[in-house]
Parts: sequence; structure tokens; C-alpha cells
Amino acid sequence: MEKSEIETRVKKVIASVLGAKAEDIKPTSNFIFDLGADSKQSVELVAAFEEEFDIEMDQDQALGVQNVGDAVAFIANIVNR
Repeated sequence: MEKSEIETRVKKVIASVLGAKAEDIKPTSNFIFDLGADSKQSVELVAAFEEEFDIEMDQDQALGVQNVGDAVAFIANIVNR
């Protein structure tokens, strides 16, 4: 799967879970500081990414991802195995 497609889908999920506008979500956007995610929403994001991409993510590793670009790379590594 192309990284651009993954990024588009990641932004869609983030917008849905956090109520952010997709156009405001940048690869450098930090989930907590820029997008306002709290710990509960962080867990919800992981679950939503798993559902969107039909994958399983290591919870601890996934929760360690700090920004959108890193999330795209993290998911791409799983999807493109």
C-alpha cells in the first residue's frame, strides 16, 4: 500500500477520533500537544487504526508514537510486511 494512501486514511481516522479537521493534520502534528489527544483518545486511536487497516498493533509501541508522520511509518511497516 502506498504511503500517501496510508497517510490519507490515518488523517481520516485522526479527524474522526479527535474531531480535528483533516486539513489541519500535518505529518509533524504531535498527537498530544498539537491535536489535543488525551490518554483515552490515544487508546481509541490505536483501536481505530487497527480497524481501519485490519491490522494488530503492539499497544505499547503504538502508544509510544508521538506524531502523525511516525504513525504513518509505523502502520506502513505493518501493512507492507
